[in-house]
Amino acid sequence: MRFLASAHEACEKFHPGLEAALEAVPLAEREAVDSPVLEIFRAHGGAGLLVPEAFGGQGADPLGAVRAQRALGALSPSLGVATVMHHFTVAMLFSLAETADRLTAAQRKLLASIAADGLLLSSAWAEGRADQNILLPSVVAEPAGDGYRVNGEKKPCSLSRAMDLLTASVAVVDGEGRQSLALLLIPADSPGISVEPFWGTPVLAAAQSDLVRLTDVMVPRELVISSTPEDQRRLDDLQTAGFTWFELLVTSAYTGVAAALVSRVLEAGRGSVSDRAALGVRLQAAVDLQEGAARAVADGVGGDEAVASVLVARYASQDLLAGAVDAATEMLGGMSFVGSPDVAYLASAVRALAFHPPSRGSLAAQLVAYFEGNPLHLS
Repeated sequence: MRFLASAHEACEKFHPGLEAALEAVPLAEREAVDSPVLEIFRAHGGAGLLVPEAFGGQGADPLGAVRAQRALGALSPSLGVATVMHHFTVAMLFSLAETADRLTAAQRKLLASIAADGLLLSSAWAEGRADQNILLPSVVAEPAGDGYRVNGEKKPCSLSRAMDLLTASVAVVDGEGRQSLALLLIPADSPGISVEPFWGTPVLAAAQSDLVRLTDVMVPRELVISSTPEDQRRLDDLQTAGFTWFELLVTSAYTGVAAALVSRVLEAGRGSVSDRAALGVRLQAAVDLQEGAARAVADGVGGDEAVASVLVARYASQDLLAGAVDAATEMLGGMSFVGSPDVAYLASAVRALAFHPPSRGSLAAQLVAYFEGNPLHLS
């Protein structure tokens, strides 16, 4: 299908053999709690998608990354969604590394290991916490000796069992009251880190979105990447960039899920020609919105304009995908629905896009203000 052709090409370019390896596993097994998809992803260089070439990665641009993520969502919804957390964290980490004034040999070696050793990163941010700023970390770090003592929990935390590193961003205040960004790189096997069951539905179970608890976890200073206190805006700029990557990639992953369902309708020739055309128009419109936003980011659009662009693409896509999935499920018919769990599963998985931050209602007033010409503030 046209809306998946470019996605398959991008996935094969960046991760040769990954699609074939995933297709060799039945969908039900790909999406199960004990699914092998994350290890398959790791083995095919998935971790290095957004790692700069100078650090051994593929250095994908926004458009290439969006397309590759759409392919993953079509093949394994859980994998597509889970790896978004890794990719946007990697994008933030390397953006910070570009300007950090104290990037040690140990930190540089660790960054290079992401692509070389297939390290998977999860993040301790505020996702899932009601009435919290979506850009604030969900853990607390206090200076302790030559490093930090970290406490808190993240739920849900994708990649909870497969992760090699848990990242947490914290604002550090110096003796003069100046604020700078510190990004903590916490090895997953550190004493005090535990994983507890949290995800109670079979939908997206292979994303490993359970609870990660941190109890007095010590992070040595050599695993802390700091920005400069003089550049206080760097904290906001980095988090805005990370947010932009997250919205682009998560929307694309769910678009891949919807594309997998719509493809079944088109391949089977179900419904009338006009019905199938309308179905394709909805999906292609969502793809075009996301790729347009990705191209804008690649061309240097940033700040409020970039955030507004990806949010418009996300919310509009969310509506388009919901309509496409409803129509596709109806067109496939009752026998297809009851004859295999795949149709119901894909239809259910797409709906989870609405649960990712920010909720439409939480930003409604700000979006209206932005359209009127005022700044957009994430919260």
